[in-house]
Amino acid sequence: MTPRLGLATRDAYGQALLELGREDPRVVVLDADLSVSTKTNLFAKEFPDRFLNVGIAEANLVGLAGGLAHSGKIPFISSFACFMICKGYDQLRMAVAVPRANVKVVASHGGISVGEDGASQQSVEDIALAASLPGFTVIVPADEHATRALVKAAARMNGPVYLRTGRPKAPLVYEADSSFAIGKGVLLREGKDVTLAANGLLVGAALAAAEALAADGISAAVVDLHTVKPLDEELIERQAKATGAIVTAEEHQVWGGLGAAVSQAVARRHPVPMEFVAIQDTYAESGKPEELMEKYGLTASGIVQAARRVLKRKRDPSLRSG
Repeated sequence: MTPRLGLATRDAYGQALLELGREDPRVVVLDADLSVSTKTNLFAKEFPDRFLNVGIAEANLVGLAGGLAHSGKIPFISSFACFMICKGYDQLRMAVAVPRANVKVVASHGGISVGEDGASQQSVEDIALAASLPGFTVIVPADEHATRALVKAAARMNGPVYLRTGRPKAPLVYEADSSFAIGKGVLLREGKDVTLAANGLLVGAALAAAEALAADGISAAVVDLHTVKPLDEELIERQAKATGAIVTAEEHQVWGGLGAAVSQAVARRHPVPMEFVAIQDTYAESGKPEELMEKYGLTASGIVQAARRVLKRKRDPSLRSG
C-alpha cells in the first residue's frame, strides 16, 4: 500500500514556529540567510521585530542565540543541517552545550534526500555530532504531525535541543491529534519475530517493510525512535525481549547515529542480533532523492533484506558473529 504523503517536515516546522510565536512572546527566531528554505520566513513575516537574519554566518548565529537564551528569550535558530552542525559546532559546544543554554536548533535539509545539491549540502553526520554534545536533546521526527508536536514540546522544555527536518514531502505516519513525549518512542506496530526501529523518513519505509514481511509470514514490530537522545531504552529492552532481533533504519551515517545508540542500549540491557540500515561510511553523490535513497539502501526493500539477515542469525546462533 502506497503511503499518503503529507507536508515536508520543514514546512510543518514553519507552521509550528508561527503558532509558538503567537503563544509566547519570549520566542525569537534567527536564520542564516535561508529562511525561505528553512520556513522561518513565516515567523519573520508576522513578527519582524523578533526575527533576525544574520547572513551566511552560522557561527555567529549560534553565538547570538546563546546570548539571547541567557537574557530570558527562547531562541529558535535554523539553517541547513550541514552548515549548522559543521560551521557552528565550536559555538554549539561553547555557547550552548557548556552553559546548557536554552537554545533550540532546528536544522533543515537533513540526510541525502536533499537530492541534487550533492555531498556539500547532504548532512549525514549531524545526528552523531549533535548527540555528542553533553546536555543536548536530539530529535528526528517522522512526519508533519510529529514535527509540529515535537517542536512545541522542545519549546516547553528547558535546555538545548537539536531537531532535524527534511526537504521532501514525508509519508503520513500519524494523525493530527497524535501525542508525543520527548525521550519516549512510539510502538506503531506489534510483532513477534523482529523489531524495525527507525526515525525520520525511514519510519514510513519501516512500516512498508513490515507489510512486505507479513506477506511472507514474518511478524515485524515497528518502533519510531524520534528521540535519539535521550533514547527510550525501556522500549528498546521490551522489544528486544519480545522479538529477539532488531533492525535500525536511519537517513544518516552508520557511525554514531540511531543504530549506534540503540546497539549500546541493547548491549547493556538485553543483547540480541542486530542489523543496520544506514549510509555505510560514505558521502552520497548528486541525484534525485528517490534515486539516492534507493542506491544507498534507505528503502523498504533495504529494510526487508536487513530483517531477513538478522532473522537468519537469530535462528542460527553460529552466525551471530558474522
